[in-house]
Amino acid sequence: MASMIDRHKPGHVRDAILSFLQECRREASLGEIRDALATWFGDRVPASSVRSYLRLNTPELFVRVKPGWYKLADGEMNSDSTQRPLQPVFTYGRSSLYHADCRQWFRQQPEQSIQAIVTDPPYGFVEYSPQEQRKMREGKGGIWRIPPSFDGHERSPLPRFTVLRKEDLQKIRVFFYIWAREALRVLVPGAHVVMASNTLVSYVVSTALAEAGLERRGEIARLVMTLRGGDRPKNAHAEFAEISVMTRSMWEPWLIFRKPLEGRAQDNLRKWKTGGFRRPSLDKPFGDLIASHPARGKERAAAPHPTLKPQAFLRQIVRAVLPLGEGVIADPFAGSGSTLAAAEAVGYQSIGIEVDKFYVDMAVKAIPRLAALDGAGRDDRPSLF
Repeated sequence: MASMIDRHKPGHVRDAILSFLQECRREASLGEIRDALATWFGDRVPASSVRSYLRLNTPELFVRVKPGWYKLADGEMNSDSTQRPLQPVFTYGRSSLYHADCRQWFRQQPEQSIQAIVTDPPYGFVEYSPQEQRKMREGKGGIWRIPPSFDGHERSPLPRFTVLRKEDLQKIRVFFYIWAREALRVLVPGAHVVMASNTLVSYVVSTALAEAGLERRGEIARLVMTLRGGDRPKNAHAEFAEISVMTRSMWEPWLIFRKPLEGRAQDNLRKWKTGGFRRPSLDKPFGDLIASHPARGKERAAAPHPTLKPQAFLRQIVRAVLPLGEGVIADPFAGSGSTLAAAEAVGYQSIGIEVDKFYVDMAVKAIPRLAALDGAGRDDRPSLF
């Protein structure tokens, strides 16, 4: 496989190791560093090369903690578990909300303490940078497409991932690799990770999660019509009236991954209460094709988040990921708290972590309102089957 970056250019391997350890914020083994470099460069860097870069830059940049283990020299890599434990900023019923970076929160949690993750992360990170969030909230666009009003209704902004550069995609891959390594430690065997994505970047995220050690178990197709795609060439609508530059988006992928089982599925279910999906009924398995619609009406009023998912959809996902109805669901990118609201509605314990104070404040108000909505656990349209 061709390298994604030319690792032979001076300093690139060193800088990649530095970036990984800065993101990781803990000591890491030589094997972990090599795995991370593989996600960055697109192929495997020889162990001898990694050792050479580590030795040449020790003790200026790196510290050899013990044979085969390194951390940053400035001490910033020390585990967050030694810091003051994070406390929830809001609780409601069986849900708890934290204002924190999810990776910091992960590092303070006991091993094997979470039974499932259901989350809708920032797909490209660029769209949730302070600069792009400010543009979106001011209606100026940037990476966010601000749709025009229609019949007096304001439509939600949509991020445009066609503007992402190769470097942005590389950062996504490295971030989710590191994120998954942190998540694996706190997940119990057989725990599922169900993560919203986008057709333009899902392959990058999926590759990172698989390389980190999670098992890919398929995708859920959320059938939903959005405003993405279908447009004619910009400033050439009349000339190419019969052309769409890209397909109109009519579905959204939700990635399904699982931490490896401990023994057989039935063994894992007996010990860890995880390893499968809860059926909607005895005669109907949980399926990977779910009809949906954009969040609207009372939901949008309760939680004006730009990528809010409807409770009718989320409650189906949340109910299914705890096969025996026991355990804790975590949402590391909680946003307006819609996953926590869905868990509360179906009677599950949940934890949300959100780094943006703007959305934390939104979630504090939105969680009780969304959880209280009646009839939000179903979609009244005819079944596809």
